[in-house]
Amino acid sequence: MNEPNKKLIIITAPSGAGKTSITRYLLAKYSNLSFSISAATRLPRGDEKNGVEYYFLSVEEFQDKIQENAFVEWEMVYEGKYYGTLKSELERIWSHGKTPMLDIDVKGAIHVQQQFPHTSLSIFIEPPSVDELRKRLDSRGTETAESLQTRVNKASYEISFKYHFDKIILNDNLDKACKETEEAIMEFLKG
Repeated sequence: MNEPNKKLIIITAPSGAGKTSITRYLLAKYSNLSFSISAATRLPRGDEKNGVEYYFLSVEEFQDKIQENAFVEWEMVYEGKYYGTLKSELERIWSHGKTPMLDIDVKGAIHVQQQFPHTSLSIFIEPPSVDELRKRLDSRGTETAESLQTRVNKASYEISFKYHFDKIILNDNLDKACKETEEAIMEFLKG
């Protein structure tokens, strides 16, 4: 599966650092990039649709796929909540002549990067500070005090891994972070 022409881009960050906003910006601008849809055991939120934002699986279905070695990477990100990248998803994107963009958590990003050391570009989106990250997460209005603290603690831990990635981009200004990420990706795809 790790062929030289099969490049992939990994965008990772703690929750609330802006990786999804940056990923959306790039996908809207470049038709040769394609969003890699992750599998998840959580329920859809709002208008989310299976096969668009995520492949929504039951815990049993997810565990069956783990046994089948169907994932490039997978993690139990929060208690009982599994997320992963299916090998078939990368193959689907490559078969259309596009470059997959993975918007995944830090542990998953490290696993993918290790499997594709010469054909991946890994980018860590760093928040300006943990306090700013707390404010961003709190402003979403989707977190309880306990879940907010869990996410902030996890974010502090994840930031300690930033030097494992090819590029670190500070997101203290979203437009600037989008442009810096774009430049890094365009340079990588040229090579």
